[in-house]
Amino acid sequence: MTRSMIYASCMAVLTAFAVACGSTSTNVNVTANTNHSNSMLGNASNSMAGAANSVANTVSNAASSVTGGSDTDFVEDAAVGGMAEVELGKLASTKAANAEVKKFGQMMVTDHTAANNQLKELATKKGWKLPTELDSSHKSLADDLRSRTGADFDSEYVEEMVDDHETDVKAFQDKANNATDPDLKAFAQKTLPVLQKHLEAIKAIQAKMSNSASANSNKK
Repeated sequence: MTRSMIYASCMAVLTAFAVACGSTSTNVNVTANTNHSNSMLGNASNSMAGAANSVANTVSNAASSVTGGSDTDFVEDAAVGGMAEVELGKLASTKAANAEVKKFGQMMVTDHTAANNQLKELATKKGWKLPTELDSSHKSLADDLRSRTGADFDSEYVEEMVDDHETDVKAFQDKANNATDPDLKAFAQKTLPVLQKHLEAIKAIQAKMSNSASANSNKK
């Protein structure tokens, strides 16, 4: 082979090698770019999924706050509240100056003792553990009422009974519709009309006491 032919052959080989290297580099760049794009898409997808889960959790929490706490929380609150109604009812049946308040207090003892016994039977059947004494807030309320007498006692007791029964009616309405346990739902449905009757009765007493106080004030 002549020198020029050898030179031409070498140049051809070098050119082919350069083209191959360029192609490889291009493939590497394309692959890298593709992987980078896929990574960005994956991250964006994960971010969107995270945002969706966050929204779902927020909605779930909001719904839970509207419908109330768990069945277990409700049972504990109902047990403590029922004991408190009996305890305070006993005070009203002996300390109240107003005859209607005194009568209402006795109704609390009778009706809530019955409801408490029904809840105890249900708890025994389900294996639920109920509180056996009042919590600190109800103990403080009972102590406060024991220190009051006459019209002062009546006014405070009636106000507490209105507030308590408004709260109770809402809680029992919720569980009458939304309790997970069917037996607890039945208990709430059975007890709700009794609580509604109590609320109507104590509101009527409160209205009479308010009208009487206004009339006495006008006379002066």
